[in-house]
Amino acid sequence: MKTGKIFENTEIAFALKNDAQLQRAYLLFKMIANAPLVRIGTALANFALKANLPVEGIIRSTVFDHFCGGVNEDDCLPVIESMYTKGVSSVLDYSVEGKANEAEFDSAMEKVLKIIDFAKEKESMPIAVFKPTGFGRFYLYETLSAGKTLTPQEQEEWYRVEARFDKVCKIAKEKDVIVLIDAEESWMQDAADALVTKMMQRYNTEKPIVYNTLQMYRHDRLVFLKKEEALAKANNYFLGYKVVRGAYMEKENERAEKHGYPTPICESKQATDDNFNEAVKYMLDNIERMSLFVGTHNELSSYLVMEQMKDMNLESNDPRVWLGQLYGMSDHISFNLAHHGYNVAKYIPFGPVKDVMPYLIRRAEENTSVAGQTGRELALLQQERKRRKAKA
Repeated sequence: MKTGKIFENTEIAFALKNDAQLQRAYLLFKMIANAPLVRIGTALANFALKANLPVEGIIRSTVFDHFCGGVNEDDCLPVIESMYTKGVSSVLDYSVEGKANEAEFDSAMEKVLKIIDFAKEKESMPIAVFKPTGFGRFYLYETLSAGKTLTPQEQEEWYRVEARFDKVCKIAKEKDVIVLIDAEESWMQDAADALVTKMMQRYNTEKPIVYNTLQMYRHDRLVFLKKEEALAKANNYFLGYKVVRGAYMEKENERAEKHGYPTPICESKQATDDNFNEAVKYMLDNIERMSLFVGTHNELSSYLVMEQMKDMNLESNDPRVWLGQLYGMSDHISFNLAHHGYNVAKYIPFGPVKDVMPYLIRRAEENTSVAGQTGRELALLQQERKRRKAKA
């Protein structure tokens, strides 16, 4: 297999898209390529939703349906089953953000437990996921990460956050379903990391069930990984990590500048790429203790994983290695990897249109700002359109 060519196969990449869906994807990425249009469009969409104007249908039939599986779990099932016919698994991601009361945190936990039940019954859904701030207030994580003491009332609240984490991780272990815990902003992450480590110590006793997330645009994450490995060895448990580049770069740099501390972000895109690839290589070198989920839309990083697995004589479907992309993006990576036997999962966000808007705006902005991302999507979509036209 020549790894340098496998992502060029657009017939495999877009096999599940009919001509109308291919055209919609092409027009959507064409629009996203225009940064001013993205800014105006997101502002108008936010305004219209807040003013209760009848725009949900338009959003639903365009950007929402491209990047999201549906408004609820059942809505996502046709997408999940369809992708699994091509060997691509799904990670259902309840992408509602910004909630801040106990009832909503309990509701988010119940949603994740329901997804774990789903995952237990369906081979196509081997993995669940949640955000730390889906289970508790950002302020609590931030306060603890800063080394400050919680008030007695806040401490009680934090115990409830821990209990939600514990319930989900316990059920995940009982049902043998991997649970990925996302990383968020650096100034709340220490408290989240400490809590996830506690869950790993408790539930990763036989193999990794609980996975933390490493955002490799942070220059301190490789050191963190090695410290966690030493702790796991000393206490005889396994590590699981989702490795990503990161999603809050502008926010991180702005806050560091505003508060006068050194940014936690790597000095350049190249430094981030090197850091990411080094973390993946380190984890593969220590695969007996660690399992990893490589979250990337980067072709070179995907090739490096494939090549190292080959060098180590690991099977392409080794259960300790997964590669993942977001639904609606990088189908040329996901479906071609799956076609060659790798464990691949698409993150499928879902939730009410209005509540998922922050996620959709981030996706649009990310595609606008990441050099080459939208251009690559457009070129491949155009290539497949031409291939089908020539074949007709």
